[in-house]
Amino acid sequence: MLFSYDALAARIRAAAPRAGSTTVVAVDGPAGSGKTTLAARLASRLDDAPVVHMDDLYPGWDGLAQAAAAVASQVLAPLAEGRPARYRRWDWHADRWAGWVDVPAAPILVVEGCGSGSTPGAPYLALLLWVEAPHDVRMARGLDRDGDAFRPHWERWARQEDALFAAERTRDRADLRIDTASPVPHDPLRDVVAETEEEPGSDLGPGAPGRPAVRGGRRPPRHRRCQPPSQGDRG
Repeated sequence: MLFSYDALAARIRAAAPRAGSTTVVAVDGPAGSGKTTLAARLASRLDDAPVVHMDDLYPGWDGLAQAAAAVASQVLAPLAEGRPARYRRWDWHADRWAGWVDVPAAPILVVEGCGSGSTPGAPYLALLLWVEAPHDVRMARGLDRDGDAFRPHWERWARQEDALFAAERTRDRADLRIDTASPVPHDPLRDVVAETEEEPGSDLGPGAPGRPAVRGGRRPPRHRRCQPPSQGDRG
């Protein structure tokens, strides 16, 4: 069956907030799987909800685990406690920390990137989305996006992902699993964006699954983020 981003947005709006008054959605998965694309299109359906990109929290190519902890301590926990949320941004050009970035107060916040669904932040998440694609597809996307400069770092980064995801069982904990490798036709009248395998018990639409494997999606326009773009987009 098919589902739309509007249906997924409705599910998010109906979810109870777990970070104070903010409903937080994490979009996690390995590099090149399509998380940024999905988060952008989803945010546009959520009144241009702010998006925190994990790329801006990684302190370099070996910083995945550190960023996973930082997003919980600097963004999610403060929201839950009613305090201003802010995080320090990594400057990929200068290879050092840059300034602090304020996270806008909003009813819904999207956090996207590798490690966004890690266990330190799990208690604050209303919904965890897992995005995936085959290794070769993801690597081709990464090299197309970032150029050959990314090639020496690909396996180095992948080892960190594998270790983190295995230890934390991120995929198993996800509320929705999304496979972006097989696009489906786009229907402008319904904005159909993906195809799901049916299972009972979901609110994505009539007969939609509770934890479907989803295929599809199109690259959207860039959404509002909490600060100017940084180099790379590893997540």
